[in-house]
Amino acid sequence: MGKLLPLSPVPLYSQLKELLRGRILDGIYPPLSRMPSENELGKAFDVSRITVRQALGDLQKEGLIFKIHGKGTFVARPKAFQNVSTLQGLGESMTQMGYEVINRLHGLRYVPAGARVAERLRVEEGSPVCEIKRVRLVNREPVSLEVTYLPQALGERLEKADLVTRDIFLILENDCGIPLGHADLAIDAVLADADLTRALAVEEGAPIMRIERLTHAADGAPLDFEYLYYRGDAFQYRLRIDRQKGERA
Repeated sequence: MGKLLPLSPVPLYSQLKELLRGRILDGIYPPLSRMPSENELGKAFDVSRITVRQALGDLQKEGLIFKIHGKGTFVARPKAFQNVSTLQGLGESMTQMGYEVINRLHGLRYVPAGARVAERLRVEEGSPVCEIKRVRLVNREPVSLEVTYLPQALGERLEKADLVTRDIFLILENDCGIPLGHADLAIDAVLADADLTRALAVEEGAPIMRIERLTHAADGAPLDFEYLYYRGDAFQYRLRIDRQKGERA
């Protein structure tokens, strides 16, 4: 649709929103390009600034555009995503799609296992476990903070591993000779606190996707318990869910 229809039952702002969305998705307005101003859009489509503002506001809520005070409105970059239909590390998955993944290692240390970590790794509460903190950069943009816990003996085997360029999953399989089996995931949302603000270069209170992931070896033993914090504006988890046929109602 190239024109708005004043007599349509669909509100003008909604028509304009769909038209602009189409231009963004078709690449007419490419990622990070500056959108026409409110005045320019109003003149081009013969609508009021209020109508333009409503349309742009909805597109901003959808994450398709963003505004910079004093500079204008810009097209957002498509979010990077990971398909979780198979068990893969972030780097392993993203490099297959042509992304560059680099890790900032924020530390490897041994800490007393808290109740949650101890329960998930099946170790005594208070016993030492290995904690690894890394910020994952996708195409040089910070996308996630990973906080990983491993049994002490396993952590000691990772002390000399290359945690800057490699996934822990690949290190466990290829260097330690431990075949991985499956992982249990729990997904929720949190607001960025001071630590996440610094690690992910977001504003305090920004929406963050948090994933708890417990990875098991092929024999079922728990190996790796993680808290994965992803920027809500820069990353998606995607999965396919098949419906199983049940009894007829």
